[in-house]
Amino acid sequence: MKLAEVETSMQKAIESTQRSFNTIRTGRANTSLLDRIIVEYYGSPTPLKSLASINTPDASTITIQPFDPSSIDLIEKAISLSDVGLTPNNDGKIVRLNIPPLTSERRKELVKLAAKYAEEGKVSIRNIRRDAIDAVRKQEKNKEISEDESRDLQDEIQKLTDQYTSNVDDILAVKEKDIMTV
Repeated sequence: MKLAEVETSMQKAIESTQRSFNTIRTGRANTSLLDRIIVEYYGSPTPLKSLASINTPDASTITIQPFDPSSIDLIEKAISLSDVGLTPNNDGKIVRLNIPPLTSERRKELVKLAAKYAEEGKVSIRNIRRDAIDAVRKQEKNKEISEDESRDLQDEIQKLTDQYTSNVDDILAVKEKDIMTV
């Protein structure tokens, strides 16, 4: 087991957690809110960003301009059915999403959601640690490495785990502050 592989896997877990955080609404228009939206386009599930140009003309509006004007109703339906919690307005050419200001109750719910995503990220990192330590113990058992090398590698893996879980805590703190800022 190479430490570089473990670190790369943990970095990917951090990036995945960050992408999850980006889908949480903070009261300002952000195109990443729509990253998870999939549209049934000609019978196949297609990501929204492949079907349309998505922009934020101001802090409280997202505009979606489909490349194919006939897909506007499909896009509107997909947004309505999603968990984004926004009502699309369609003028025949562009779909507009108005981002209402968040209530303090909704902000608290979003902080809980962010904490859930952070915990999922930490679980992912701990699973990587478990797999790496199992691989090191297997190498030790097969006499590929010595007991001291095994212990050193396990310590290094634990240090990486601690570092990356604290990174998750840091990005969670930033996201919580972002959500709670009015």
